[in-house]
Amino acid sequence: MSKVVIVATLDTKGPEVAYLRDRIHALGLETLVVDSGILGEPLGIEPDVTHAQLAERGGMTLATLQNSGSRGKAVEMMRILVTDVIRERFAAGEIIGGISVGGVGAVMGAAAIQTLPVGVPKIVVAPTASGRHEFGPYVGTTDVMVVHSVVDILGLNPIATTVFDNVAAAMAGMLANGHPLGPPEPGRRYVAATMLGNTTTAVGALKDRLTEFGYETVVFHSSGVGGPAMEELAAHGHFVGVVDYTTNEITDPLTGGIHDGGPNRLRRVGESGLPQVVLPGCIDFSVFAPQAIPERLRGRVMYDHNPEYTLVQTNHDEKKQLGRIFAERLNASTGPTHVIMPTGGLSLPSTPDGPFWDPRGDALFLAEVREHLRPDIPIDVVDLHINDPKLGQKAAELFVSLMPKEAP
Repeated sequence: MSKVVIVATLDTKGPEVAYLRDRIHALGLETLVVDSGILGEPLGIEPDVTHAQLAERGGMTLATLQNSGSRGKAVEMMRILVTDVIRERFAAGEIIGGISVGGVGAVMGAAAIQTLPVGVPKIVVAPTASGRHEFGPYVGTTDVMVVHSVVDILGLNPIATTVFDNVAAAMAGMLANGHPLGPPEPGRRYVAATMLGNTTTAVGALKDRLTEFGYETVVFHSSGVGGPAMEELAAHGHFVGVVDYTTNEITDPLTGGIHDGGPNRLRRVGESGLPQVVLPGCIDFSVFAPQAIPERLRGRVMYDHNPEYTLVQTNHDEKKQLGRIFAERLNASTGPTHVIMPTGGLSLPSTPDGPFWDPRGDALFLAEVREHLRPDIPIDVVDLHINDPKLGQKAAELFVSLMPKEAP
């Protein structure tokens, strides 16, 4: 019988994990308890996979791991070891769900259970899953359920046991009634697209036009997570192609903004060989919480998007850098790739009467793209705004032209 894996540092969370394990058993499920603790021995529980066994898998002794130089280095090594064992056990059909329990240590287990595919139940339980803590380390790019433990995980009391009872029930319920994401059904043709509120109208038109051609569109929010999630799923074969319409996630890494897509954004789809149409939607701003705008950026033009987000305009040096990044990453493409550059503005505030209107900066971006992009990747320069439905329709038609022709 496949098992629910529970990852925790058992030298501090042993009794609480034992309680959760027993609740899961009471619901008819089996468990695999993995000890990600580094320093001490398990308290009140015997793990199925010990920390010494994990170290041995990594070709070292536990003592070597414990004396690896710093706590941060040891934690990072343990995170890799736990992640590898869960990935391998899942591939072998031994794991059907994952739970990470802990304080800061929950992040280590969270990274491991994030390797389970979309639809495989995943839960993180932590007192730090709340307030001002970032949720990225808990969720990654997948569908992790995050549960605030309310009390710290030290002792069994009515509040803690209630939370654990419900975590066990949630896991059992998802396993009984949910299902993992499967491959696309035969005959269904899904196209991934990226969008923000700034490009909703055009991507809506793109979606409608693709529907007319027999394609179904799956839209991802370009929030720093949506784009990378789209790229992962594309690389795993869930789409026949991509219209990467809103590529702003390459801008925030330059400024420290929230919508940071990481160093591989714009690479994976091309490397997978899928057909793609790519536009520089919204690369002309970074996103910040209003109270967190760095001092060095406060002299720039800003746009009050909503109470949670302020958009900060991209300057000309950054636009030139972005042109090179945009081109160099697309140069790794092995499948049909086409770029569309709209000259009527790259975001909602970028119109002739808007605060971000910057045709010179956009021209600098385009010049860099032209200089560095592989000559066999075409660029269409179009006198439309990024959110014009005509541009969405054009992107759809261009995408269809890249697709292999159906057999008669």
